Amino acid sequence: MTDRRLSAARNALSTSRRIAVFSGAGLSAESGIATFRGNDGDALWSRFNPMELASAAGFEENPARVIDWYNWRRSKLANAQPNAAHVALAKRPRLVQITQNVDDLLERAGVAASAVLHLHGTIGKDRCNGSCGHEETVDLASAPPLRPCPRCGAYLRPAVVWFGEGLRQDVWNEAQRLCSQLDCLLVVGTSATVYPAAGLIEQAEAAGSKIISINTEPSASFGAEHLELVGPASVLLPQLLEGL
Repeated sequence: MTDRRLSAARNALSTSRRIAVFSGAGLSAESGIATFRGNDGDALWSRFNPMELASAAGFEENPARVIDWYNWRRSKLANAQPNAAHVALAKRPRLVQITQNVDDLLERAGVAASAVLHLHGTIGKDRCNGSCGHEETVDLASAPPLRPCPRCGAYLRPAVVWFGEGLRQDVWNEAQRLCSQLDCLLVVGTSATVYPAAGLIEQAEAAGSKIISINTEPSASFGAEHLELVGPASVLLPQLLEGL
């Protein structure tokens, strides 16, 4: 069954001209980056309160706690390496990457930064929590503690999208534009339950795009016609993309 599905998925890709990849936490899980909603006890939201650590209200209540937690995550990411799935994607530069992940493992694998749309922002930058628009890159291995914005004095915060916040409009608009014009959308490592990002899959399907998904567990979130491959992305993606 897996071989037949893999063959069908490779045929769908080979007959498609406009292809994008929509990825989630499962893409980076094999690099040691914890997922948020996984079924194992290592998932972040099974151990931490998301409203304390990933919301504007949580930051207002205790900004130092939020920064310390993100800096702990940054230190984990600093020691992580791209896995075989990231590398396989990087070898196909014509694939546009739309990701929910805030890590930089796609870029470290060799994907051009201009080819990655980070829907939920990036943990590798801080931005002003006020309105001045200041943003700066941080060293993942030694990220600074809570500090004021050098431009306006408000606190700096991770440049990620928190609960209750909207996606960055220019990134979202570009992702929507792409998904309305695809021949095939390759969905990797996401259960497709987090909106509005998951709506991109529905938009692509409604526009006639073929949908191929790779996940470690079967999902009921996709249409009946999509091609689902179940297994590790680090194994299946190199096989799927070989020779394409």
